[in-house]
Amino acid sequence: MSFPTHRPRRLRRNPAVRALVAETSIDPAQLILPAFVREGATEDIPISSMPGVSQHTRDSLKAEAVRCAEAGIGGLMLFGVPAERDAVGSGATDPHGILNVAIEDVKKEVGDDLLIMGDVCLDEFTDHGHCGLLAPDGTVDNDATLAVYADMAVAQAAAGADVLGPSGMMDGQIAVIRQALDEAGYQDTILMAYAAKYASAFYGPFREAVDSQLKGDRRTYQMDPANRREALVEVEADLEEGADIVMVKPAMAYMDILADVAAFSPVPVAAYQISGEYAMIEAAAANGWIDRKASILESVLGLRRAGADQVLTYWSLEIAQWLKEGK
Repeated sequence: MSFPTHRPRRLRRNPAVRALVAETSIDPAQLILPAFVREGATEDIPISSMPGVSQHTRDSLKAEAVRCAEAGIGGLMLFGVPAERDAVGSGATDPHGILNVAIEDVKKEVGDDLLIMGDVCLDEFTDHGHCGLLAPDGTVDNDATLAVYADMAVAQAAAGADVLGPSGMMDGQIAVIRQALDEAGYQDTILMAYAAKYASAFYGPFREAVDSQLKGDRRTYQMDPANRREALVEVEADLEEGADIVMVKPAMAYMDILADVAAFSPVPVAAYQISGEYAMIEAAAANGWIDRKASILESVLGLRRAGADQVLTYWSLEIAQWLKEGK
């Protein structure tokens, strides 16, 4: 039996046809905006390595949350920048600490119109910049850190967080946090596990965004960029411990990992388009080397195509507006 010659160009000939047969799309509800709030700030503080992104005041963050809710994006992931730090990151568990009060602020402002998410990690709050407590020999003490994560998670849930993002890559963190939340009566709080988080060179601008005190690196607890199969080991462990969503971070240089995880995971998969990825596109666009809007949309569409159900991106609000204008 013979068939007529298939001509793919028939399905590409104009925007209407391309829209009809598009296999992948972006919806505002799939986007999550990461945002930074600085303790004591009286005006927004621009982040030089991330043009267009600033450290918010508490008031400007509330306004941002309202914009996110009105745009219909999926969530707002919050990171706190404290005025003071110490070796144990005590500001992370303090109910009056900047991240906890900011969560309470925005939750009161938008209610259930927007999912409020909190970063569960100590790196912003410690004077050494590591994601956990340090042992006497200077290494990160995994099990001592878990106890603090449990307290931090309960504090954020008490403040009103709908979703928690444990991002420290400590072994057993999801199980410990899930148990702490359940025992405290927060059984409905969602855990978005940073399951495959790599020790990447692309985090540089984020360090400025949170005024990181880190000296050295986090290669002893974050994943080695050389490893692919190991990602599924990490994801499987988090699933067994009770993760509701699993995440791959960074995104663009790890799309093979994202595709692997999406094929493996029975729960939704998120991808975090990180600060360095944002900065590179913004810098290239500012120099006129690439089309800014087209590159942003293509980069996020690629993550969706690779298997991301949700994308954390600093362009969430802008993309949502573009999508609205295109309809």
